Amino acid sequence: MPSLNFKHLRYFWMVAKSGSVAGASKHLHLTPQSISGQLGELEASLGVELFRRVGRGLELTETGRRIFSYADEIFALGDELLEVALDQTVRKSLPFRVGIADSVPKSIAYRVVEPALRLAEPVRLFCREGRLAPLLAEMAVHRLDLVIADRPMPTHLNVRGYSHFLGESDLTVFAAPELAQSLPGAFPAMLDRAPFLLPGEDVALRPDLIRWFEAQHLYPRIVGEFEDSALLKAFGQAGAGLFVAPTAIADYVSRQYTVLAVGRIESVTEQLYAITTERRLLHPAIVAVVQATQREFFGKPARPKAG
Repeated sequence: MPSLNFKHLRYFWMVAKSGSVAGASKHLHLTPQSISGQLGELEASLGVELFRRVGRGLELTETGRRIFSYADEIFALGDELLEVALDQTVRKSLPFRVGIADSVPKSIAYRVVEPALRLAEPVRLFCREGRLAPLLAEMAVHRLDLVIADRPMPTHLNVRGYSHFLGESDLTVFAAPELAQSLPGAFPAMLDRAPFLLPGEDVALRPDLIRWFEAQHLYPRIVGEFEDSALLKAFGQAGAGLFVAPTAIADYVSRQYTVLAVGRIESVTEQLYAITTERRLLHPAIVAVVQATQREFFGKPARPKAG
């Protein structure tokens, strides 16, 4: 298998960005003949054609476009590496890489992570949001130190991880002022046939919320389903429908989204977990997050649900 000459790859990358050998030669301070020779060597070593001539210019082949995308990523990472190596602040900071499941409300995620930024040792925070399974896969290969989720570690995933229960909050139902004023009756009867924004299928509380509707003989009109909690609240703010959020952040939701709390569902809760590869927590930022969340945000943590 041929080895990759990164010097030749950089010359190719610069020609592709510049659109011509002459343009690349000005950036690289090399003669066009030298760059053309190096490109020929790269094509020969890879066994592919990277450019085709169009008029007096060059155009990437389909293979060339694919290789350029890889080269673009390689040299972007190289620039980041140099930045980290040269930045004294980064070298002295403790990296803390956190994955946040998109089903977790953003305001809760901030409150959970924020204690890590209060440590005496400076912390450099890297946050990534997405679906739970891909985040856990990244944690398994040590690209993430911690994943914050609304459920414990799923048992069907071939990933080793430990769930640390942070706490739980029951739910408050919210509505935009105009929608709230248009609803007849008192809570919870006002929810019957009312437009409602339902959390998506990946959100852990969804089945319990649906069962609560059924137990109350309420049949809201579902106008939308959302995996992302912030997007759901944005639609709720616009008056598209009622929605739920944890009571622990009810005041924040009312202020931030200018909506009214119309009732409380105490029998349905949203739980929060910190998932790590460590059974015993050692990373100081993770320790700060778990201890402060249980103590300051949720108060005394309730017992987690079975499973």
